Amino acid sequence: MMIIVGLSLLGFADALMAPWSVTAPPKTKVGMEPFTSATEQYKTDFPEFSAYGWGVSTKAERWNGRHAMFGWVVIIATGYAQKHGLIPDADVPLDIKQWGTLAEITPRVSTITNERAVILVANIHALMVSLCAAFCPLPFQDKLLLEPGEADEEPAGIIPPFETGITLSAEMYNGRLAMLGIVAVSFYSLIYQVPFLEVVDKLIGGNLL
Repeated sequence: MMIIVGLSLLGFADALMAPWSVTAPPKTKVGMEPFTSATEQYKTDFPEFSAYGWGVSTKAERWNGRHAMFGWVVIIATGYAQKHGLIPDADVPLDIKQWGTLAEITPRVSTITNERAVILVANIHALMVSLCAAFCPLPFQDKLLLEPGEADEEPAGIIPPFETGITLSAEMYNGRLAMLGIVAVSFYSLIYQVPFLEVVDKLIGGNLL
């Protein structure tokens, strides 16, 4: 999702950015005092966790947004796979004799389907990538945790500075929208007892499933 949104923003950058000879107004951000105070209080109460970027921090918000955007990629890919029959025997339950108790939903009553098993394994792979980013990142990767003595970036505020193109500000906006979207769709799905993918399908005009 970061790549898709980033490329979209890059495509519109020329139309949105002012000519180079025009002085743009200074970028401002709207603060959010209760949350700023909470962040500072967290640093005081849990200095060990705060030093590594765990908990209430800008680093954590940025990575949570990245995971949410990646989640939307997986959601759309799952719907596409369902529509085009890319998962073999999607509705067939796993054989308990072959897969064991890990495949069970209700003990000795029902097991998960092939489709759910494929999605589960895909999410496990994504989790392992996150763990690698946390504990053994490659030199070119952004680290999940702060290095000892490394300062966290400044809080973005309730409304971060609006910057077009592939920027940290655009990533923060996209991450927040992705997180809010997952929460909103999850609540709708829970309240009205509608499958999550069907809700997403309705939101995009029935073009997913």
